[in-house]
Amino acid sequence: MATRIRGTRGLGPASPAEGGRPPLLRELLLVTGLFLVYKFGRLLANGHEVRAFRNADLVWDAERALHFPGEGVVQQLLLHGEPLIRAANTYYAAVHFPATIAFLGWLYWRRPAHYVWSRRVLALVTGAALALHILVPLAPPRLLAASGLVDTARVYGPSVYGAVPETDSMANQFAAMPSLHFGWALMVAIGLIAATRSPLRWWWLLHPAVTLLVIVGTANHYWLDAVAAAVLLGFALLVVPSPARPAAPPAAPPPLPGQRSAATEAVPAGAGR
Repeated sequence: MATRIRGTRGLGPASPAEGGRPPLLRELLLVTGLFLVYKFGRLLANGHEVRAFRNADLVWDAERALHFPGEGVVQQLLLHGEPLIRAANTYYAAVHFPATIAFLGWLYWRRPAHYVWSRRVLALVTGAALALHILVPLAPPRLLAASGLVDTARVYGPSVYGAVPETDSMANQFAAMPSLHFGWALMVAIGLIAATRSPLRWWWLLHPAVTLLVIVGTANHYWLDAVAAAVLLGFALLVVPSPARPAAPPAAPPPLPGQRSAATEAVPAGAGR
C-alpha cells in the first residue's frame, strides 16, 4: 500500500505538516542561526549607556508607582546563605541555554509537530525581544544605584558578564527588557504541558517560577522585564498556530456478548474457590 500507517514502527508520518520530523541538519542550522542572531544581535545595542540608565530610572519609578514588590525582598531571601545565592547565580548562568536546547531536542525526537510550533514561537519572541533591546536599552537593577541591590554574580560568583559593562564584548548588559531568561523558561513549561498528557506535567511551571525568582533576586532583571517577556510570548502564541494535543491511548473495546474478556481468561481455573 502506498499510504503510510501512523504508529507503525519504523515509519513516520508522511510529511512535517502531518507531524513528521523536519530534516535534522536544517533544524540544527536554524537553531544555531537563531542563537547567533540573539547573541551577536544584542551587541548592536551597545553604546547607549546614557539612555539605558535613563530608562532604568523610569522603569524603577514605574514599578514603585504600580506598587510592585521591591526586588530587594527576593534578594534578601537569597542572601540568607552564601550557598543559596551561589546556587541562584549558577542557575542564571548555566540553566538558560541547556534547558531550552534539551526541550527542543526532546520535542524534535518525540513530538515533531510541537517542536516546529515551539521553535517558531521562540524565534518570534527572540526576534521581537532583540528589537526591543535595540530600541529601548535598559540597565539592569544591579547597575542602578537607586535600587540599592547587590550584583550577586560579581560578589559571590559565578558571573557571565564582564566586570565593566561598557566594554563587555561578549554580551550587552544594557538589554534587560524583556527578559528572555523568563520568556524562554515560560515557553519550555508551556510547550511541555501542551506536548504531554501526564498529570504531573504542570510541575514544569516550576522552571519559569524559579527562573523569575532567580533573575529578580540576582538583580539581573526588574519585575517588568518578566512582564514584558510574558506579553511577547502571549502574542507569539496567538500568532503561531498550535498543533493538536497528543491523543490519549485508546481504551480496550468491551467484550462481545458471550465472549470473556482477556482479564477473565487470565484467571486460572478454580481461582477464588
